[in-house]
Amino acid sequence: MKSFVANIIITVVVATVVTGWAPPTRRCPSTCTTTSTTLFMGRAAAVRAATKSKTDAKKAKTNAVFGKKILMAIKNGGSADPDVNTELREMIKQAKANSVPIDNINRNIKKATEQKVGDFSQSTFEAYGFGGASMIINVLSDNANRASADVKNAINKKDCKLAESGSVLFLYDRKTQVEVDAIIDEEELLEAAIEQGCDDYELIVTEGSDDDDDDEEGGAPHSIVLADPKEGNRMVEAVKSMGFEEPKFALKWISKAPVQCEDEDFEKNMLLIDALEDLEDVDSVEHNMSN
Repeated sequence: MKSFVANIIITVVVATVVTGWAPPTRRCPSTCTTTSTTLFMGRAAAVRAATKSKTDAKKAKTNAVFGKKILMAIKNGGSADPDVNTELREMIKQAKANSVPIDNINRNIKKATEQKVGDFSQSTFEAYGFGGASMIINVLSDNANRASADVKNAINKKDCKLAESGSVLFLYDRKTQVEVDAIIDEEELLEAAIEQGCDDYELIVTEGSDDDDDDEEGGAPHSIVLADPKEGNRMVEAVKSMGFEEPKFALKWISKAPVQCEDEDFEKNMLLIDALEDLEDVDSVEHNMSN
């Protein structure tokens, strides 16, 4: 019997090599989708590792920034009790919306009450990049001289130019930005906004894609609502009333006239932005590139 089976296998192999014939494959029913994917395991692993590393660094940066903001809110409000300190209460809401662990939040509140905390101050730098790009660099630091030197050094190293105060800011509007990782229905948002008394806002929706290689820039659907800062809290409540329990929200500088940079210029500008965001004292960097 074994000899008979072996002869059959040999016959099939010979037929395949000589004639190109192969045994028939089992077909999927009509409801089954078959995809063909070429696997590059080494590259895929490297991409995942790089993405995870970048994501972890971004999370650490976010946690550190909100840590400083919580300390500042406690100092400004004069209390570590969020029921009494409105600024602290709003900052805790923002921290939670940006996925800052509750342990980190409590640790920073405790830190502010148990030891002397440095005097943190906010400042803004303005810069020109390549291809008509401009940038606003938001700084939160307990050492203004160090922050200023680090920001200027990063700008100079990337062959960009520090702008005079106010020369870039007038090209931007200050807005409350509310974000959710889902598609917000325009009509539902209108109803919720009216209910909350908001009438000055803009909705930007990104449908997303099926590209799995870019987890960070997001193949996932994404919605941003830009509102007048005076109506910011009401807009956050409007979005929450639609079923989005913890939307991200923050004050942002939004360009009045976005520019489309050439690919080379865009890459150079992003190198500067990455370098600035890596600095300890830089809170965030906003720009006018639409790429």
